[in-house]
Amino acid sequence: MTGNRFKIIALCLLAVVAVFTYVNPVFPREQFLQQAGTVLLVAVLLADLRKRWFSNVAFLGIALFTVLHLIGARYIYSYVPYQEWLQWMGDWQWLHTSRNHYDRLVHLCFGMLLFPALIEFSRRRVTAHQVMSVLVAWLMVQTGSLIYELFEWGLTMVLSAEDAEGYNGQQGDMWDAHKDMALAMLGSTLAAIPYLFGTGRSSR
Repeated sequence: MTGNRFKIIALCLLAVVAVFTYVNPVFPREQFLQQAGTVLLVAVLLADLRKRWFSNVAFLGIALFTVLHLIGARYIYSYVPYQEWLQWMGDWQWLHTSRNHYDRLVHLCFGMLLFPALIEFSRRRVTAHQVMSVLVAWLMVQTGSLIYELFEWGLTMVLSAEDAEGYNGQQGDMWDAHKDMALAMLGSTLAAIPYLFGTGRSSR
């Protein structure tokens, strides 16, 4: 399967998911506010169809992360019913907690799923050196995570307390931003290991 054909199919499936997330929206106003990130991610994917910046693996990572975000946006993260979904597959009582942890999963995946695209960008635009390219990509994840948390903090300055809480999904945790950044760091560290030791490969 050629690169563009694979990417077009991935984009079509992503579009189907996006449409379904807007069927009978649960939080229509808040869901709309969440889509700034979606627009940015989709713009990168569409541009790649012409520019061919990324391998299939990197492209798929961005697309999968976008899917996770679309699902989170539909339920404004704090109310994603993943516990109910997991019950269909058996007894997952050990995952039942008072806090909804879907946002934690997405921050972890931010580091893991976007890392292939970031390291390809690093190798193309910054340095071809194996270790340095991994370090640059790893630092880009941490910088992106930090900027996003600062963005959320900035929203608390301009939105009402209720809207800010709904968008940020802190769920009463004063250390929410710190934990989110730590998970993004963990995800990118795990993703960096195969590239650091030379086993990560790009496939176009």
